[in-house]
Amino acid sequence: MSRKEAKPLWHGRLTQTPAELTQQFVESLSVDQRFWKHDIAGSIAHARMLRKVGLIDATDLAAIEKGLLSIADDIQAGKFQFDLADGDIHMAIEAELTRRVGEPGKRLHTARSRNDQVALDLRLWLRDAVDEVMIPAIRALQAALVRMAERQGTAVMPGYTHMQRAQPVLLGAYLLNFAEGFDRDAGRFQDLRKRLNLSPLGSGALAGTTLPIDRDAVAEILGFAGVTANSIDAVTDRDPAAEYVFACSLLSARLSRLAADWIAFCSQEFQFLHIEDAYCTGSSMMPQKRNPDLLELIRGRTGRAYGALMGLMAILKGLPTGYNSDLQEDKFHLFAAHDSTLLCVEVAAEVIDHSHFREDKLLAACQAGFLDATALAEYLVDKKVPFRQAHEIVGKLVARAEELHLELAALPLEQLQAASSVIDTDVFDWLGPQNVVRRYISKGSAGTASLKESLAAWKTRLNI
Repeated sequence: MSRKEAKPLWHGRLTQTPAELTQQFVESLSVDQRFWKHDIAGSIAHARMLRKVGLIDATDLAAIEKGLLSIADDIQAGKFQFDLADGDIHMAIEAELTRRVGEPGKRLHTARSRNDQVALDLRLWLRDAVDEVMIPAIRALQAALVRMAERQGTAVMPGYTHMQRAQPVLLGAYLLNFAEGFDRDAGRFQDLRKRLNLSPLGSGALAGTTLPIDRDAVAEILGFAGVTANSIDAVTDRDPAAEYVFACSLLSARLSRLAADWIAFCSQEFQFLHIEDAYCTGSSMMPQKRNPDLLELIRGRTGRAYGALMGLMAILKGLPTGYNSDLQEDKFHLFAAHDSTLLCVEVAAEVIDHSHFREDKLLAACQAGFLDATALAEYLVDKKVPFRQAHEIVGKLVARAEELHLELAALPLEQLQAASSVIDTDVFDWLGPQNVVRRYISKGSAGTASLKESLAAWKTRLNI
């Protein structure tokens, strides 16, 4: 009998073979086959537990382990032919195991359901996704930012609020602002990893089992911190998936903000940034174009993560208690968010490593727009002028300088002193973008002292 002609492993109650349309509509193997490593690991742990409690014998265990490991080898080598008629990864592996080892394969599903099996696979996959994929990718992205901050961090650039030039900042402080944000993103993945690190296996379809299983033994084999406390909750809980997609969404939002900045910065209007040709594209019509398409796509693909989050939350809304097949759809959204976000993180790191800022353009932009106005107000405060009064004085000086087409540092001392009698020649040590960034002294500020401390801390944290 061919695999397509074989009856499903759950066929006993039904009097008809599933229609082809039914099989096509309910299958998830095309999506969940990426769980294969985790499904096999969970099955081996389950079989060892069944042997420990006497539900299978040593011969059964040996056959099951040998069969599962041979399946793993074939999948790894690309020799295993997945058949969508098997429905999902759990049935595909179990059916193939039974074909290979016979009767022992039929004993493997003792005291478990696909409901707790998929809940287990999901948690194992998420754990690996956090530990082995997403966290290393975020750290590599942070390292790229730190390397650029080391190369060019002392350059002075305009800081913006409301997209208007506001105060001078060091480029390094600007770059490390993203490193800090990405660290919170990494922390979200690490936090959800702690919450998901409980084994749901042994919860069965809903209510557990009457057989004398040892759930803690399975949890220990698989490296979980413990077991879930309620079987009904365990088979329906998709909080880990939702949290993961939410973490991807916030990470994508931060990537989008960086991309939006850099798209503007490499325009002719700003001319702050140069991205190497290998990380740009051209126009099919305009020969002169160098387009930052990678950054535009990073910005655009934020929508994939947001869409996945909304899709997953829509699935979870209003489900009745207990497992429902709606939950089978969770993996479409989980994998979509993971794949898109991970690729964007990796691309962003590459773009950063192959870009440089035009420091002369950054400095020139700081010398127009009165970015040292706040520093002048603080100079007056240092001279014991109340801040609100200082704010008014400097506002009038800015208006006067604007009339004269001068920057504050270019105003004659007499005009400055006419605005306030406390102003002296030392005021010029406070004016100008380079003077301002040297004078920032508050912890974590965008100036020289903080940048030196932050760079040292990040290099230690990332071991670079």
